[in-house]
Amino acid sequence: MLDLFKHILHLDFDWLFQNYGTAVYFILFLVIFVETGLVVMPFLPGDSLLFTAGLFANQINKTSGEPYLNLSYLLVLLMIAAVVGDNLNYWIGRKIGLRVLHIKWKGKSIVKQEYLDKTHSFYEKYGTKTIIMARFVPIVRTFSPFAAGIAEMNYRKFVSFDILGGALWIGSLTIAGYFLGEIEWIRTHIELVALVIIFVSVLPILLEILKAKRNKA
Repeated sequence: MLDLFKHILHLDFDWLFQNYGTAVYFILFLVIFVETGLVVMPFLPGDSLLFTAGLFANQINKTSGEPYLNLSYLLVLLMIAAVVGDNLNYWIGRKIGLRVLHIKWKGKSIVKQEYLDKTHSFYEKYGTKTIIMARFVPIVRTFSPFAAGIAEMNYRKFVSFDILGGALWIGSLTIAGYFLGEIEWIRTHIELVALVIIFVSVLPILLEILKAKRNKA
């Protein structure tokens, strides 16, 4: 299991295909589902994984003569994983997270009701934008649906924009990998490309941290 996890983090698709064959579909589904569905697993390589999966959907397996992955199956399967994962995370936040935050310690709640009210107000006002934009930011996309659940964001509104955000996230990165994978340099430098994708993905977080430090100073 640790060996599998290591190869997933390194996006070693050749090893995955050699050892798991068509079960790679299930592995990809599981990675996207866990990253979006479990608030304790925000570090999985979602963006770079989608790009690399799209790339391999445009590469021919010399053994079978067919593409390693079917792009249509990939898009549908990973879209389901992303939406189901986010919905699980939302309800964990709403049903469990809220209870935990209301636990009292020495007569006081762990988190002040004032903060929960502010979170609720934020998601009422900016929730739709947050749900969509968070899809493209690592770590944030894992915590966003959980926070939406804690904020008791209207579920119909959440699920509608979550589906839209999921479709944009899965579709854009997977299809980008599919077409850009035709470029020889990208195929031979996939690890470097993955690092660039990760850097671009976390750039908004880094900029916000720098902005916050500057304002504080």
